[in-house]
Amino acid sequence: MSQLDELNRQIAFLASEGNTALAAAQNVQNCEGIRVAYLGRNGKLAGLFRLMPTLTDAERPAAGKLINDLKMSIESSLEAKMAQLAFSEIESKLKADAVDVTLPGRPLSKGHLHITTKTLRELYAIFGQMGFQVVETPEIETDENNFLALNIPEDHPSRDMWSTFYTTQPGVLLRTHTSPGQLRVMREFAPQPIRVILPGKCYRYEQVDATHEWSFYQLEGLAVGQHITMADLKGVLTEFIKQLFGRERKVVFRCSYFPFTEPSMEAGMDCFSCGGAGCSVCKGSGWIEFLGSGMVHPTVLKNGGYDPKKYSGFAFGMGVERIMILRHRIDDVRHFYSNDLRFLSQF
Repeated sequence: MSQLDELNRQIAFLASEGNTALAAAQNVQNCEGIRVAYLGRNGKLAGLFRLMPTLTDAERPAAGKLINDLKMSIESSLEAKMAQLAFSEIESKLKADAVDVTLPGRPLSKGHLHITTKTLRELYAIFGQMGFQVVETPEIETDENNFLALNIPEDHPSRDMWSTFYTTQPGVLLRTHTSPGQLRVMREFAPQPIRVILPGKCYRYEQVDATHEWSFYQLEGLAVGQHITMADLKGVLTEFIKQLFGRERKVVFRCSYFPFTEPSMEAGMDCFSCGGAGCSVCKGSGWIEFLGSGMVHPTVLKNGGYDPKKYSGFAFGMGVERIMILRHRIDDVRHFYSNDLRFLSQF
C-alpha cells in the first residue's frame, strides 16, 4: 500500500471518528474539546501534515487537498453543532421560564393611606363640624409674611425660635410655620368673617433626632369676626381635644407667649396614660401640652386688612406628628417618613 493510500485511509477514519464524536457532543464544552483534539496545534490533523515529507512530489498536492478538505469539513461540522447546541440551550431555557398565560394573575397587595394623611383627615372632620374650612397656602414664603407681618421684626429675639431655610433669592424662604397662611387668607377675604384651618408642611434647619425633623406638618386655625372672644377659642379647643382624645379628658390652659397673638396660651389635657399620676408620657407632670393659641395680635389683624378696633380673632397651631406620637405611643418621629413598611402597615 502506497503512502497516499495510507493517508486516505487515515483521513477516512478521522472523518468517521470526528462525526461520531460530534454526534455524541452534549454541550459547547464538548465541542471545544473536539476542536482541540482534531484541529489544535498538536491535534490529529497536525499528525497528518507531518506525513507530507514521506510522499512523493506528485502525491503531495493531492494529499494536501485531502487534508484541507477534512479540516474544512470538521470546522463546518463543529460550527453547525455548536449553533444547534446554542439554539437547544435557549429553547430549553425559554421552556423552563415560560409563563402559563391561562393561570390567574398574582394578586397585588392593597395600599393604604399614610398615617399622616389619615390623621389630617380626622382633624379636618372635627374642625369641619365647627364650621372651619380647609385652605392650603404656599410652602415657599416671603420673609414679610413669615416674620415681619406676624409682628416679628428682623431684630426680634423670637426669631431664634425658628431655624430658617433661606433661598438664594433675597427675602424668600421655606416657611417655618403655617402662620403666614393667616395673612394670605385675611388679605383675600377682609373684611368678611373667616373661619379656616391651614394644614401643611413646614421646614426648619434642625438636627434630625428622635424628637426633631427638618420637615414636618402643622395645622393652623384662624377665626376672625366682630364679636370673637377668648371664650370662643377655649370652647373650640376644648371640644377639639375631647373629640380627638375622649370625652373624659380634662382640658387645661396656661399662659404663654407668641409674637402674633395677645394674650397667648398653651392648651393641653390630663395624661390619658396615667390619669394625672405622672408617667413617661407626661414627663411626670400629669398633664400633656401639645398646641399653642391666643387672640390674634392687633398688628397682625391690621396687616391682614382688618380694623382691630372693629374685629377680633383667635388662632391656634399644632404639630400633626405630635398628635400621632401621643395617640399611638410612638417614640421616634423619624418613623413617619422613613418609608419602613413594617411601621406604616400598622396603621
